[in-house]
Amino acid sequence: MESPSRQNYRDLPRHSLVVCGSLVHNPANLGSLCRMAEAFRLESLVLPDLAVAEDWAFRHLAVSTHRWQPLATCPRDRLVPWLAEQQRRGYCAIALHLCPEAVPLPQFAFPRRSLLVLGQELTGVPESVAAACDRALVIPQWGMVESLNVSVAAAIAAYAYTQQHPLEMP
Repeated sequence: MESPSRQNYRDLPRHSLVVCGSLVHNPANLGSLCRMAEAFRLESLVLPDLAVAEDWAFRHLAVSTHRWQPLATCPRDRLVPWLAEQQRRGYCAIALHLCPEAVPLPQFAFPRRSLLVLGQELTGVPESVAAACDRALVIPQWGMVESLNVSVAAAIAAYAYTQQHPLEMP
């Protein structure tokens, strides 16, 4: 795949997937999410606070992708009303969440305008946030520990999204 030039990169189309990392606490995980979002040219990465992009651990893992990836912010305590606003704007809010109603990733059909809500490290997506989402998605696992690092899980889901909704290049 040909790399875009720096001159035209910002004008190129993006996948209509927003990844919401508002519940993620670790700056290194957020930096890794930024790197992943930029690699897949996602519409936006939502952070709990834009100041985290100045943190050394964030920048170390982001490896300059924060210069190219559109970033937005939603504080943790405003997540539920923010989700409602995004739903009014036409996004389908999807909790990446282990729960009985979650659809396994191989059977999941992503709407074109999707918003992937990631959980907090160790505790996941709170029930109040999961209830505010339209759907839930789970990545099947077969190990003893049913857990993936948040950036790894987001990358798996984002890749699946890009396979269902390939970018149409100009």
